[in-house]
Amino acid sequence: MDKQVVGALNQQIASELHSAYLYLAMSAHFSEQNLDGFAHWMKLQADEEVEHAMKLYAHILHNGGHVELKALDAPPKKFGSPLSIFEAALAHEKKITGMIHDLFELAREKDAYATELELQWFVNEQVEEEDSASRAVEQLKLAGDSTAALMMLDHRFGERGE
Repeated sequence: MDKQVVGALNQQIASELHSAYLYLAMSAHFSEQNLDGFAHWMKLQADEEVEHAMKLYAHILHNGGHVELKALDAPPKKFGSPLSIFEAALAHEKKITGMIHDLFELAREKDAYATELELQWFVNEQVEEEDSASRAVEQLKLAGDSTAALMMLDHRFGERGE
């Protein structure tokens, strides 16, 4: 594998694991606020991010590359309202989308065909990730200051399947 591509893939593994760490911190915050549905949603999101990291990990190993795990930054210690948390999650997903697009472009530039094909899955996944977070933001905006609407959304988010 091209060294630059492997380096970028290793960096993306760290970014995916950092995403998991971020969503896990958000899940803990929601649990502490007794918003178990939102906590469940974020916990599943964290689990997905670990799966994404492992998908890249396996790709590197199956293609003769070297996995180099990076240090992870700590997630924030404090969070705001449910709306602000989901807005932060959406902004984070948009950042990850940009990173995936850059990685895809690098793979194409380096003629790393297997990596380009692998990354196509991630391109499609990011469309889903952004849509999911965006819908959550819009629903929370509609709920406004209504405690009843917030509790209904919390219940609904708790029904999210794996």
